[in-house]
Amino acid sequence: MKALIAAPIHKDAVKLLEDAGIQVVYREYPSEKELSELVTDIDILLVRSKPLVTAEVISKAEKLKIIARAGVGLDNIDVKVAEAKGIKVINTPEAPTRSVAELAIGLMLAVARKIAYSDRKMREGRWVKKEAEGVELKGKTLGIIGFGRIGREVAAIASKGLGMKILYYDVYRASPEVEKELGATYVDLETL
Repeated sequence: MKALIAAPIHKDAVKLLEDAGIQVVYREYPSEKELSELVTDIDILLVRSKPLVTAEVISKAEKLKIIARAGVGLDNIDVKVAEAKGIKVINTPEAPTRSVAELAIGLMLAVARKIAYSDRKMREGRWVKKEAEGVELKGKTLGIIGFGRIGREVAAIASKGLGMKILYYDVYRASPEVEKELGATYVDLETL
């Protein structure tokens, strides 16, 4: 079995494929023309948000069984054409959840503690202790718009890790069990 990795992925993922006996070919972000040539004898194509896997590319893929998207969206893959040809299209919807939630929390901490401002002043040689005084997040209320995977992960970190109160809005209300587990209260968008 042969896999084409057409985007950067972690070396551990490559090792997993190789340990499974899969021959790995690596071409980072090939053009559509190059990808069309490369897919003729591969079984697995792994991409990220690039390259584009067009109908033209898929038409050249005689042995292709799986197109794997390392990430959430499938907008760079012609899914209908792939599925019509019997090619399974998969993605990794949970993959970015924790990292995006941690980024959101990190940005909240940066704003609350005035980290960028303090850093800038220190680089200018100025100690601005009083001006750079931030606020603790414990006991503060966090409003979250969108309570899918990432919103729930942010809520979990903020409530359990930082002691924040959570208000959220989503077009679909979470179950009472989820609300209780995350200490979250549903409110309408205007209230939020």
